[in-house]
Parts: sequence; C-alpha cells; structure tokens
Amino acid sequence: MSEIILMSDAKVAAVPVEERGERLVDVRGALLTDDRKQRESGGAQFRLRQSVLDRLLDAQKLLPDGVRLLFVEGYRPPALQRHYFEGYSAELRAQHPDWPDDRLRAAASRYVSPPEIAPHSAGAAVDLTLADADGNELDLGTAMNANPEDSAGACYTHADNIGVEARAHREFLGKALSEAGLVNYPTEWWHWSYGDPYWALTTGAPAALYGSAELDAGSS
Repeated sequence: MSEIILMSDAKVAAVPVEERGERLVDVRGALLTDDRKQRESGGAQFRLRQSVLDRLLDAQKLLPDGVRLLFVEGYRPPALQRHYFEGYSAELRAQHPDWPDDRLRAAASRYVSPPEIAPHSAGAAVDLTLADADGNELDLGTAMNANPEDSAGACYTHADNIGVEARAHREFLGKALSEAGLVNYPTEWWHWSYGDPYWALTTGAPAALYGSAELDAGSS
C-alpha cells in the first residue's frame, strides 16, 4: 500500500483555495439519508455543495442493482468540527501523555480533520455507506466512524482484517465514487470528497474549489 497522506500534512494546508461560491444544498429527496447525526448537527449534515451532490448522483447510477448510497453526513459547522477534533485529541493525549504535539495532531487527523482544512466544513465531503433496496445498511467491515483504536485499523479503506463480503462492498462503493470524481480519505472507508484541498492534492488540481463555509441562518 502506498504511503497515506494525512489531513495534518503541511502539503494539504498549502493548497490554495479558489472559492466557487456554490450554495450548500439539501440532499434529502435526492439521496437516501440517515439521521444518526441529527442530534449534533440539527439538519445541517444534510447539506453539500451542488457539484458534490451531482457527483454522488452519478455514482449511485454506477452501483449494482438493488444497492443505494446511504448518506449520513455532509456539511459540518466549523465550531462542531473543532469540538470533534479537540475531543479526540484529548482522548489521545490521555492515552499517550508522552507524545509531542506534532505526533498527536497527526494521529488525531487519521480520524478527525484539523478544523482549518476540514472538508466537511467546506460542504465538500460526505460520510456515507451502502444500503439494500429496502434501506437496510450493508456490511462494510466496521461501523461508520469507527476509530483506528477501536477497530484495530479495520476502518482504513484497504484494511485486510475484514470479511470477504465487506471487502466486495467497499470495492464497488469505491469504484463508483472514484469514477464520479470523488476521492477517499484512506483512513476512513466512508469519507469521500470533491473540491477540497485534500481532493486537489490527491488529483493534482491547481487549487481547491471550496473553503470553509457558514450555513445561512434558517436554512438547516
């Protein structure tokens, strides 16, 4: 497996942003959605930049018959992103009090992006999985949002400690989303993005298309 570039890498932060100014649109009605993040996000999680949604709809057409994308989280307000990052960093600090700050930041970024470059806060990233025709979630090897510690690394997209069926599901999910133009964050099989700095670095684009955004009041 090639070396994984983490969100904390200085190369990601160095990518310029040429903001397109696309609105955050609601994906409900266009995609099958799940409300497990409702309590934290209050509905904001169902928003994405229009071009990201368009690519998800393209990807859905590439899935096998009877399989659908199950959308869990898109946009994440910057304050919530910071809360997640600081909370996970504190957990790691308690477990590894001897780690220097740079190692802690890198380890935290396997699971939560640093707030200043977070794709979710740009409305450019989506956490999703697969469901059958009846809306039942398929097996992709771990629960969505399983962290590296709890999953023994099985949350990594190309982990080898998952079952054959889960591996097949990850492969056709990845094939559809990649063909639609999204990129995966390799430490999280469920996280895909388009237009953010990580996408730009991965694809060789000269600049990101979206920076951090604030949701318009009353639009969630």
